[in-house]
Amino acid sequence: MTDAKTLAYINLHAILGSIPYLCEIDERAKELIKNEKVSLGFRVKGGPSGALCFANGKAWFAAECDSCNIILPFASPEKFNGMIDGTVTPIPSKGFLKLGFLLKKFMPLTDILSSYLRADEKALEDPVFFEKSTLLMFHLIANAIAQIGNVDKIGQASASYIVDGTIKLAIGDEHILGIEAKDHILRVLPEAPKSFSSFMRFEDIKLARDLFDGKVNAVAAVGEGKVRIGGMISQVDNVNRILDRVALYLA
Repeated sequence: MTDAKTLAYINLHAILGSIPYLCEIDERAKELIKNEKVSLGFRVKGGPSGALCFANGKAWFAAECDSCNIILPFASPEKFNGMIDGTVTPIPSKGFLKLGFLLKKFMPLTDILSSYLRADEKALEDPVFFEKSTLLMFHLIANAIAQIGNVDKIGQASASYIVDGTIKLAIGDEHILGIEAKDHILRVLPEAPKSFSSFMRFEDIKLARDLFDGKVNAVAAVGEGKVRIGGMISQVDNVNRILDRVALYLA
């Protein structure tokens, strides 16, 4: 039902790819990176590559990792996925002198990220934490949709029916992302798109969270008007088919 290569793309672009947004919304993450100027590359044989870059108190994701200060190579997607689930310890091929960054900065960042993505019910009682956790999931899920549509065989089949254009995803009127389709390749737009050909809008952040956690039936929410869809409906339908596979990979 799932494959290691697609999971590796999700782990790099959606899971680790959430760290830049984490560094925008969490004060502990901001403090960890405020004096750092370093780039951490991930190179997976038969899978994805990319880099997390840190400078001037900012973090961003880059597609190229050859010029990184630190490079972590992985012999297979399975090995990279093992790092994410804690069963594999990577050894840098470049940047041994910067191991302190991995141990004292990168690992704490991933711990903070995990506290949001695997939050317990008590932590979610705090409305500020609840919102940050849900928005991180929103960004992660959008990026996972793109990776599954681009790499997973079943996801690619759905993406093949998505015509060129942009699908706007919104939680209320404040939190908006876009998924751009071009030649059946999907790319996440991290900000509200200036124009779009279809949309899916969740009523509020609580509803979005309940949908993400599987506590609410999406079809019922559409019927009740709590989730609104419009524009080129075929785009939304095929994105939703890919979304069904997100849960399989992130389970």
